[in-house]
Amino acid sequence: MRVFVAGGAGVLGRRLVRRLVARGHQVTATTTGAGKLGLLERLGAEAVVMDGLDAEAVGEAVARARPDVIVHQMTAIGGKPDIKHFDRWFATTNRLRTEGTDHLLAAAEAAGVSHVVAQSYASWNGIRTGGWVKTEEDPLDPTSTGQGAAAIRHLEQVVAAAGGAVLRYGAFYGPGATDAQVELVRKRQYPVIGDGGGYSSWVHLDDAAEATVLAVEQRARGVFNIVDDEPAPAREWLPYLAACAGAKPPMRIPVWLARPLAGRTAVAMMTEGRGFSNAKAKRELGWRLRHPSWRQGFKEELA
Repeated sequence: MRVFVAGGAGVLGRRLVRRLVARGHQVTATTTGAGKLGLLERLGAEAVVMDGLDAEAVGEAVARARPDVIVHQMTAIGGKPDIKHFDRWFATTNRLRTEGTDHLLAAAEAAGVSHVVAQSYASWNGIRTGGWVKTEEDPLDPTSTGQGAAAIRHLEQVVAAAGGAVLRYGAFYGPGATDAQVELVRKRQYPVIGDGGGYSSWVHLDDAAEATVLAVEQRARGVFNIVDDEPAPAREWLPYLAACAGAKPPMRIPVWLARPLAGRTAVAMMTEGRGFSNAKAKRELGWRLRHPSWRQGFKEELA
């Protein structure tokens, strides 16, 4: 199968490209700069420089690759986390999830590509009513991440309408995914807010890549939560992460103080967040996790 991976040089994209090539697929992978072409070529892919926000460039790259499947992994998340200014931090990623998604779908239609798999997000942003763990039948919270929530909603709607698969990944961890976050934990700059009762779901990068391969090969359709088996509140996973990183326990700050210091997104995540169930992905994709719990995964990665 010919697979076009948009965003193939990212922390997840690299793992995905490696697995697809190992399974005998012909992979074209994109990056935004020439500096990472060699990396993708060493992974066994045909490497292409492409700006996902340039409709003409996307159309030309897809037409040349003639893929059977397009995988959308384009994001622009990097550097120090800035949850207080979430819309600013995610501004380019939001455009890639709206304009970039539209460009890929238009290119797919023009090139006769019948299947698209796209990256979405499901860590703590389930609707903040009812139970603490949500399925694919539950809506995402429309205000959880500001403009990012609207961008995710757009991506999911247009990909589903095109008959594709939407993979709602949990919070990534693994080499390259949580380095900046762990550094904040070690500096005690990542506190537990309020009672820390808000839930989050995590997924190891390798497990996320494996689920994506399954969605590609099975031409899956619909929405899937790609998370581990143990959604958990911040008051459990954050102190455990600190311990695994050899750091002191995180500080605790009240909600009234956290609002001006950390912003409303951080407060919502740590006090009201809803996690997600992976039952559908395990049942319909036959997905099996190597890291079924962040407890095991954090310890292995940070030991």
